[in-house]
Amino acid sequence: MKIAIILFNLGGPDSLEAVAPFLRNLFSDPAIITLPTWMRLPLARFIASRRTPKAIGIYEKIGGGSPILGQTEAQARALEEALGSEHEWRGYVCMRYWHPMTERVVKSVQRFAPDRIVLLPLYPQFSTTTTASSFKAWKEAAKVRTPTVEVQSYPTEPGFIAASIELVKQGLAEAGEGPKRVLFSAHGLPEKIVKAGDPYQREIEQSAAAIAEHLGGVDWSICYQSRVGPLKWLGPSTDSEIERAARDKVSIVLYPISFVSEHSETLVELDMDYRALAKKKGVPIYVRVPTVGTHPLFIHGLANLVRSSLCSTTS
Repeated sequence: MKIAIILFNLGGPDSLEAVAPFLRNLFSDPAIITLPTWMRLPLARFIASRRTPKAIGIYEKIGGGSPILGQTEAQARALEEALGSEHEWRGYVCMRYWHPMTERVVKSVQRFAPDRIVLLPLYPQFSTTTTASSFKAWKEAAKVRTPTVEVQSYPTEPGFIAASIELVKQGLAEAGEGPKRVLFSAHGLPEKIVKAGDPYQREIEQSAAAIAEHLGGVDWSICYQSRVGPLKWLGPSTDSEIERAARDKVSIVLYPISFVSEHSETLVELDMDYRALAKKKGVPIYVRVPTVGTHPLFIHGLANLVRSSLCSTTS
């Protein structure tokens, strides 16, 4: 049986010239700016133009583009290998806001002519702004009769949690002796989206609790990064938690709990900006834990999700 696995991710500009169109695509998404089209599109162009210079500066710090495509491709290949030879598995990377985007991936999948399709978001925790947006774009572009199943979310999937525990424990060991606090940093979200029923915050809390349960009673908290705009966002913010750790004179072991690959929000925001803040405020030690990436336990968990989803495939 031929099975196509669509690995959804945000995407990122692959060059400095791609930053502006990437941002336009991002802010044009009705899941991001919930306004009528005639208002949303001009606003998206305006916001993108305002944010482009700053964003270019961010990507210049990491070589002029996002590494997210290469990392997601590596996850797709690792997943194919983990699934073995039971079926003919083929993983497709599908980015929401930059190439390869949905329409192109749909055409590639159609050429493969699979018997089953599995939609697998690389967002462990569900949000209308990420997973639901990717699923909606796929449905609008695909219009296929191939039996398709969606993996909605997996905040406590055993492989994801086990890989996270292993990485956080390595971070705790790197921090050495003395009082420490684990910060589970997640991408932020406006509060109004959660109040409208988005389960993201609840699933972040589920992931953090499942990991912390195996950390030997270490002090920990959840925080949210990447806030933009005037709306009230989920809190506490990551920078405020760093400042609190400084006041408490505890070292920080920071784990990006909502990310499974490295990109600007980990490589710049966490590794550079927040590290500098921690140093400025006098945090004794700041350790940033890597994302799960192609960690074998995480990939094994994804393989289990794919296999189990095939048992409930619907058209």
